[in-house]
Amino acid sequence: MGLFTASRSSATPKPLTVFQRRWAKFKSLKRGYYSLIIISTAYAISWLLPLLVNDTALIVRYEGSYYFPAVAELFGQSYFHAGKEFGMTGVESEADYRLLQNQWEQASGDNFVVMPFYPFGPIEDITQSGNTQFLAPFEADGAGNTRWFGTDDRGRDVFARMAYGFNVSLSFALALVILEYLIGIPLGMISGFRGGWFDIILQRFIEIWSTLPILFVIIIVVSLFTPSFILLLGLLSITSWIGITWLIRAEFLREKSKDYVAAAVSIGVTTRTILLKHILPNSLVPIITYFPFAIVAGIGALVSLDFLGFGLPPPTPSWGEMVSLGLKYITTNKWWLVAAPLGAMFVTLLLTVFVGESVREAFDPKVFSRLR
Repeated sequence: MGLFTASRSSATPKPLTVFQRRWAKFKSLKRGYYSLIIISTAYAISWLLPLLVNDTALIVRYEGSYYFPAVAELFGQSYFHAGKEFGMTGVESEADYRLLQNQWEQASGDNFVVMPFYPFGPIEDITQSGNTQFLAPFEADGAGNTRWFGTDDRGRDVFARMAYGFNVSLSFALALVILEYLIGIPLGMISGFRGGWFDIILQRFIEIWSTLPILFVIIIVVSLFTPSFILLLGLLSITSWIGITWLIRAEFLREKSKDYVAAAVSIGVTTRTILLKHILPNSLVPIITYFPFAIVAGIGALVSLDFLGFGLPPPTPSWGEMVSLGLKYITTNKWWLVAAPLGAMFVTLLLTVFVGESVREAFDPKVFSRLR
């Protein structure tokens, strides 16, 4: 009987941790779970766009030698090859790989070019052969190539710019949120735990600092310096950390009054250990649930600045710049110039909000906590 009881007890499954139960709850919320998969996959693929959506060749074989210009571009290396290097007489500028591909296919020789799946770049304009202004979606250009979302006033491919704009917008938002967390979480932790004069002074500083007209600051700085990814990131992070600071401060104010904190203090645990190993793990709910919505705010901030003309410099592919350009021609029935970037932004923000709602529900402390 004792052996039977022991075998049954040994087969008892190990109980799930709080995080595992929350993750299982999140996976059961299909809308948010599949949204996370979709947006994560799309973002991962966006880093491979030089190999998928580009006017630069993947492979060039010319007179027995092989070149990989798109692969070099992917790793940030110089890939410039003048047209004369591939037999284009008198062409000192970058080789037109689509034109080379057509010429070599007609010649039926040993030379060949392998182009990306969608062989159009985000910044090539009418100066490159085949590009035509204001092509409608799925209309063929001068070289007979179909443009999925048409072209703009400079002959640039709208789909290519929209795809690269997705990577730029999401990368900017992620970097901004990470910077917010690096500033806001430590300040909120110390303010909530220590209290006293430090908390009073910090809160008064935040109240004053939050009144800073950040848009006017950006306008002034951009008028003096050339805007860049890093510069805009630094300017927006001046005040964006305030929200997460308040959330973490409130969590630490609540948690420090609990018995486990008093027990840790009574046995001589260091303040750093109490903050990082005891209170912070119990304060992760606002940190995790705030993240998706901060991503939405970051994307919106960059798109707004680009739309107003104070964002990333041209010819950087940007949704805000594309919308601003499209509005200039909306009365001439060039609807795709606005519909494409707005559609991409709508889908991206919608998926991110779905993820945020599901995360907030799964990490609700009223559903799963260490006391249940």
